[in-house]
Amino acid sequence: MTIRTPEAKVKIRLKEHLRRNGAYYLMPVQTGYGAPSLDFVVCYLGEFHAYETKARGKKLTPRQEVIAQQITAAGGHVYVVTLDDDDELHFERYVVRPPKRPGGL
Repeated sequence: MTIRTPEAKVKIRLKEHLRRNGAYYLMPVQTGYGAPSLDFVVCYLGEFHAYETKARGKKLTPRQEVIAQQITAAGGHVYVVTLDDDDELHFERYVVRPPKRPGGL
């Protein structure tokens, strides 16, 4: 019996989803060379997408936030992908949050 982490289950389901929809994707292996990335780098219908898979309730790390901001600043789309209660993929679009202003506005 293979025991998989919750995040590994999300990755398996996302790979199936991308293949079924004809997307080109790669999963960068972080070796310390080159720029860091998110879990999946995808080209679909001529657009650049990046996906970070997470177990339910988990958030992007500060480093992943910086990478997501860089990708969106360059015109790409970033999504955090989890599984919902029915084990279906849930895509949450990453939106760059403006810095907080003094006074809380």
